Amino acid sequence: MGKLFDSIDDSLKTWVEAQPLWFVSTAPLSTDGHVNMSPRGHDSFSVLGPNSVGWVDYTGSGVETIAHLRENGRVCVMFLSFEERPRIVRFHGTGSVHLPGDATFDDVVARHPEHPSTRAVITVDVTRISDSCGWGVPLMQMTGERDLLRLQAEKKGPAGLADYRAEKNTLSIDGLPGLAS
Repeated sequence: MGKLFDSIDDSLKTWVEAQPLWFVSTAPLSTDGHVNMSPRGHDSFSVLGPNSVGWVDYTGSGVETIAHLRENGRVCVMFLSFEERPRIVRFHGTGSVHLPGDATFDDVVARHPEHPSTRAVITVDVTRISDSCGWGVPLMQMTGERDLLRLQAEKKGPAGLADYRAEKNTLSIDGLPGLAS
């Protein structure tokens, strides 16, 4: 078993915020539902406090994270190092969804570069922080961010994104409510 932390200290905050790739896992309450794991990137993640994190959530082809959090709040966020020193860090906790017009949405969005695909902000009240070896994670190099998300959002424009969200982000794959159309 790895190390457990009581809170996110400055060293852990610096390491986590430097990772270019991280994953979010959620699941519905139904045993017939689908567990979801989403890769995330870009400059979108923030440590908000000693036991609080958040990120800017971009428009995607689904709405699983939002739907699962609205149903039950359970979430695990995982970071891993692909560099020389192996490491895996997991934040378990209860997540919340914040939409435009909410003060938390405005606060988290202001911490990151503007992105036309922004649809929500997710925050997590972190109840468990663990660190494990990561010895099985391969060494890899970051060569750059993909700009496809931004380009697609700019091509669609605000009205096109609203239409896309109404079509693709209203319900999860299990029929749970996502974003209102």
